[in-house]
Amino acid sequence: MQFPSTNGDFTFVSSTEAEELSGTISAPDVKLNLGSDNGKDPYTTTFLRQRGYGWLLEVEEDESEESKPLLEELDIDLKDIYYKIRCVLMPMPSLGFNRQVVRDNPDFWGPLAVVLLFSMISIYGQFRVVSWIITIWIFGSLTIFLLARVLGGEVSFGQVLGVIGYSLLPLIVIAPPLLVIGGFEMVSTLIKLFGVFWAAYSAASLLVGDEFKTKKPLLIYPIFLLYIYFLSLYTGV
Repeated sequence: MQFPSTNGDFTFVSSTEAEELSGTISAPDVKLNLGSDNGKDPYTTTFLRQRGYGWLLEVEEDESEESKPLLEELDIDLKDIYYKIRCVLMPMPSLGFNRQVVRDNPDFWGPLAVVLLFSMISIYGQFRVVSWIITIWIFGSLTIFLLARVLGGEVSFGQVLGVIGYSLLPLIVIAPPLLVIGGFEMVSTLIKLFGVFWAAYSAASLLVGDEFKTKKPLLIYPIFLLYIYFLSLYTGV
C-alpha cells in the first residue's frame, strides 16, 4: 500500500489499514569526531583553544628516558669537587694544578660541604654561635664580590661564593693541631696565623687577577680580614 506525499503533514489511517502496515527504520550512520588529523577541531576544542584552555586537551607522551642517578640529578661531580679541594690545599703554581678551574667552573655543593664541615668543627671546638658561619660565608662573599666589581674585576657572585667556601679548607686542616697543642700559646698563635695566610692566599690568588693591577691590596686585605673572622668563630679569639 502506498500513500501519497503530504508535504510533511500528518495522515491518519484507520485501525484496519494500520494492521497491514509494516517496515523498518534504518539507524543513521553517526560518527563522533573529536579531532581530526587535518587540523579541523570540533566546536568544543576550538572554543577551549580560543579561550586559552587548550592545554586541557594536551596529552603528555610517556618518556622512555632512563632515570638519572641522584648525584647527576643534583649536578654533583665528586671528581670535580675532589680536584678543587686539592687545588685549594696546594696553591703553589709549581705543583702543576689548573687552579683556575675553581674560579671558572664554580659549583655550590662543594663549598657548602666545606662550610658545613667547618661548622661541625666549630661546634666541637668551643660551641660558638655556628649559625652565623653560613651567614658570614654568604654575606662575606657578597661583600668581596661587590668590592671586586667596583675595582673593575670580572667575577660573578657564584665564583666568589665558591672560592671563599673552598678556601676554608686550610682552617679545617689546622683545627686538629690546635686541639692538641692548645696549651702552648706561642705555637698555637703561629698555627693560626699560618692557617689564615694559607686560606687568604688560596682565595686571593684565584680572585685577584691581573685586571686589578695596583688595586690588588684593596681586595686582598678584606679577604684576609674575612678569614680572621672565620677563625674567631672557631677559636673565640
